Order: sequence, then structure tokens, then C-alpha cells
Amino acid sequence: MEFLLDPTVIGSLALLAVLAMIALHVPIGAAMAIGGFIGTGLIIGWGPAVSILGIDPSQQIASPELAVIALFLLMGNFAGAAGLSTDLYKLAQAFIGHRRGGLAMATVASCAGFGAVCGSSLATVGTMARIALPEMKRRGYADGLSTGSIASGATLGIIVPPSVIMVLYAILTEQFITALFVAAIVPAVLAVVGYLIAVRVSVAMNPDGGPVGPRAGWPERWKALKESWGVVLLAVLVSGGIYSGVFTINEAASVGAALAIIFAFARGKLTRTSFFSNLKETAASTALIYLIIIGANIFGYCITLSHIPDLIIQAIEALPIPDLAIIYLILVMYIILGAIFDEVAAMVITLPFVFPLILAMGYDPIWWGIVNVVVIEIGMIMPPIGINVFVMQGMAPGVKLGTIYRGVAPFVIADIVRLLILVTLPAMTLWLPKFVGLM
Repeated sequence: MEFLLDPTVIGSLALLAVLAMIALHVPIGAAMAIGGFIGTGLIIGWGPAVSILGIDPSQQIASPELAVIALFLLMGNFAGAAGLSTDLYKLAQAFIGHRRGGLAMATVASCAGFGAVCGSSLATVGTMARIALPEMKRRGYADGLSTGSIASGATLGIIVPPSVIMVLYAILTEQFITALFVAAIVPAVLAVVGYLIAVRVSVAMNPDGGPVGPRAGWPERWKALKESWGVVLLAVLVSGGIYSGVFTINEAASVGAALAIIFAFARGKLTRTSFFSNLKETAASTALIYLIIIGANIFGYCITLSHIPDLIIQAIEALPIPDLAIIYLILVMYIILGAIFDEVAAMVITLPFVFPLILAMGYDPIWWGIVNVVVIEIGMIMPPIGINVFVMQGMAPGVKLGTIYRGVAPFVIADIVRLLILVTLPAMTLWLPKFVGLM
């Protein structure tokens, strides 16, 4: 009995229980809350555990930092309803659609732009699949390239700021959200460039997979540019307001959400039904994220009390390998977890163990936040799961899963190259937030 009540044993059993519940499709937030509550009760008693269960959720619900998640989700939903993503795709198509593989490159560019408005990878893949896939099919694009560019390009939604998952990381690790957003700019540019190169390599290996399209004339390009002013204005107001210091994160998200609703109404896309449907979808997504954060905090109490992070740090520090090798081992672990579990689950479950280790080795938490998001991007398109791939197949039912995985392969390679660059050269991530005085 004494052995079972050892805090380290209880923490280990709580972790295994959480993983087992997630494997049985118990919602991640509920799984972590249950495991954390029972583990905390066994370690310090049921009275304190019940107090944590009552106090922590109320603190999170009242947190102004968490309100930004709901506002960004609201902005993304109404931006999609307003048709801003369609305008963005037409703009990219008008300027680069005539090149070999140009529509795939336009899809990548549009995903990056819509990601700056939406902040969600799954919302981006669903939206861009409806817009870009029919056009690429009509032009004779190979299924692998068309679906692969959409599934992979949609991952840009979590690295191009503002990003919901960056907000989640910042809240769980108590980091400055604006510093994370600024630090993500250079890695986001690298991501877009890497994906464009991946498209060029794909069409070089299979020229028929991305045929040349008709060149748009300048009148058509100017028309596309004029029609896309809404999404440009939205992105400039939100991102520019944050980086210039005119708006706080919450104010920028509020302005963006209000402007997206105005655009949808002005374009006649906002009916009573669509309005409440978007509110319902935003509320459901927000509630899910709140549950994840509450569950992660309760589980974090249990893990901290179990002293497992301290034991891990001591064990790893005793290993005769350099810190950089440990970082690479952690990244391999994240890629494996990301291919098996939900990507958010992989991050929030491991943060209580990994984050203290990163700090103990002297690495910057902002840098690690960006690296963590990049690894999650890879997991979103990595076999055997890759949630974006499954969503993509749902949007393209006639395309086999294997075809989509082959289509995302060049983009996975581009992601891994980018990850190696960011890990080897941390200054590439940190110089911009330092330059603007956020660090």
C-alpha cells in the first residue's frame, strides 16, 4: 500500500490513465482533469483536490487572456462566411496561377493569408478544400499535388500569427503572447518559401501533375486585387494593430471579429441562420479549448506533486550527451506522438515534463514555443494519422488516403528542413522580438 501511494508512482499511473482514456476517445480535457484530480487526491488528499477542481476552472473562465481564443475563432468563422478566403485565392491565382504548379502555389499562399485571419489549421483545410480543390481538378492537377498542397498548406494556419495554438502555449507556460506572435514571423516566412519550393520540386518530378494555366492579364489582376481589399484590411488591422502597439491582443481580436461580421453582413452572406450557426460553432470550439486548458492545469498539479519532472531532469542531466542531442530526441518524440495522438493532446500532455527540462537546459521558452508549434505542424500531416490528411480525405472522398500521404511527402521534407534550421539557429527565431524590444 505504501508503494502505491508513492507520489512518483501515482503520477506515472495518472499519466498512463490519461493516455489510455485518450486512446479510448475520451475528450482530452476530460481525460486530463479526471487523471489529474484522482492523482492529486491520492497524493495530498481529497479535500485539497476538490478545492483545486473548484478554483481552477473558475479562474480560467474569468481569465481575460483566454477570451482572445473565442474572439479569434469568431473572427475566423465570420471571415470564412464573408467569402474573404475566396477573394484571397483568386488574388493568388491571378498572379501565379499561370505557372507550372501555380494553382498549388496559390493554394499555399492563400492558406498562409487565411491562416493570418483564421488562426486555425482545421478551419483552413476545410475552407481551402472547398475553394481550391475543384479549380485544380478542373485544370487537370494530379490528386496527390492538389490534396497534398491543401492539407500541408493548411498547417500554416497555426504558425502564421495570430495562432490559437500559440495562445494556448502562452497561457499554459505563462509567456507573453505578443512575443510569440512576433517570433513566429520569420519561421512562417520560411514555411511559405519551403512549401513553394516543395511544389516546384513536385512538378519538376511530374510535370503533368501541375499543368501550366492561362496567364491572367493586368486588368484581371487589378480586379482580383480590388476584390481582396477586405481580407487585406482585416489582416493589416489585426496584425498591424498588435505589432504597432495600437491594440492589445484582446482589442485586436475584438476589432477583427467585429470587422469580419460587418464584411459578412455587407456582402449579404450573413443570414439569421448563418449568424447563429457561426456563433454556435465558435462556442463549441471555445468550450473544447477551455476544457483542454482546465484539464491540463489540473493534470499539471498532479504531475508537479509527483516530482516526475524533477526526476526526468536529473536523469537527463546525468546522460553523457549534449543538450542539443536531447532536443532532437524530444523532437522525434513529438513527431511520433503527433502521428498517433491529436496534436493539441501531444503538446498539453507533455508540457509538464518537457517545459521544465527546456528551462533547465537554459533554452528560451519563446524559441521552444515556436519549435513546438513547428513540430505539431509536422504531426498534422504525418502518417499514420495526420488529422489534416483525414479532414482532406473527407473533403475529397474519391481520393485514396495513400495518394494524399504521397502528396504531402515533399511538404513534410520541407518542414523537417525548416525544423532543423530553427533548432540549429535559435537566433533566427529570437532576433525579431529582441529587435522590437519584446525580450
